[in-house]
Amino acid sequence: MTSMLSRAVRNLPASSAWAARAFARSLSCSSQLQAAAVQPKSKKTLAKNGVKNIVVVEGVRIPFLQSGTTYADLMPHDLARAALLGLLNRTSVPRDVVDYIVYGTVIQEVKTSNVAREAALGAGFSDKTPAHTVTMACISSNQAMTTGVGMIAAGQCDVVVAGGVELMSDVPIRHSRKMRKTMLTLNRAKTLGQKLSLISKIRPAHFAPELPAVAEFSTSETMGHSADRVAAAFAVSRLEQDEYALRSHTLAKKAQDGGLLLDVVPFKVPGKDTVTKDNGIRPSSMEQMGKLKPAFIKPHGTVTAANSSFLTDGASAILLMSEEKALALGYKPKAYLRDFVYVSQDPKDQLLLGPTYATPKVLEKAGLTLADIDVFEFHEAFAVSSLKATDASDW
Repeated sequence: MTSMLSRAVRNLPASSAWAARAFARSLSCSSQLQAAAVQPKSKKTLAKNGVKNIVVVEGVRIPFLQSGTTYADLMPHDLARAALLGLLNRTSVPRDVVDYIVYGTVIQEVKTSNVAREAALGAGFSDKTPAHTVTMACISSNQAMTTGVGMIAAGQCDVVVAGGVELMSDVPIRHSRKMRKTMLTLNRAKTLGQKLSLISKIRPAHFAPELPAVAEFSTSETMGHSADRVAAAFAVSRLEQDEYALRSHTLAKKAQDGGLLLDVVPFKVPGKDTVTKDNGIRPSSMEQMGKLKPAFIKPHGTVTAANSSFLTDGASAILLMSEEKALALGYKPKAYLRDFVYVSQDPKDQLLLGPTYATPKVLEKAGLTLADIDVFEFHEAFAVSSLKATDASDW
């Protein structure tokens, strides 16, 4: 998991500054912790000697939709391209000013494994503009963004576009390994006899596909199982999780209806209507949520479809620059990116505790305390993860 520290200027919409962090999770449980009122530190006190100021110029995302809905017939690079075009339209930044493009994704489409490159070409960027794709599970887009931060800090670039994309509507499904091996060998067979011999060895079991699973390879557990493990270990009740999820949906709906999700850009889906808003924001009731059965550990688990994020299709893009370059181009920075930390935990017992470990580390690294921060924002797929991450008494 990662934790990032920023000092935003007054006119920064809370959602747009972190558009690049919201990939594949329309309703990632986010939390705001109000710290005690203190005299805030200026951006100058957080600046590092000899390191460029790195700023957010703008961040956008196309609406996040439940998988299997309006984006179902598209490919990941289609979504990423739409986010890039939305960023270009909003900022009017010349394409040739962008030095580098980085995208993060969790499950890669085989045909477009470097989705950043395909999306960039589709959005009209020069074929001379380098682009690469990174993957780091659910924080792949964070890795894309901090990669851009590092490139600017190192003096390699002045302008980087970073983002994230996921299309859970169409994830790769493979033939079994035995079938793959047979088909590859068959492709190399030269005579009809060799081909017939290989075909004769195919058995019905060869046709069983390898279905994808959002699971840890080392443990074979999904994040849902890990969420139930965290809930049990720290005695987070089903009631607490449902209440938090209901609060999250209710506030998201309020923000959506109030026009506060300023980072969302419309997307005209080919052959379909223009999508203008997320379709997974659905406030329910405690009664209705209470009727749902455990989704992972049955029958005693507490993690359900109601207190978890759904599988999502979406993409985002963020424009990063050195402060000097942004001002030279006439942009007013929306946020200053100061520091970041990545942590790694036991993939079985502590998989979802990353924010709890990362937050104090990034504060210490920046020379700050809890009292220096006005708002914390965490992105997690499960209510229990955010509840544990925001438990300041454990820090």
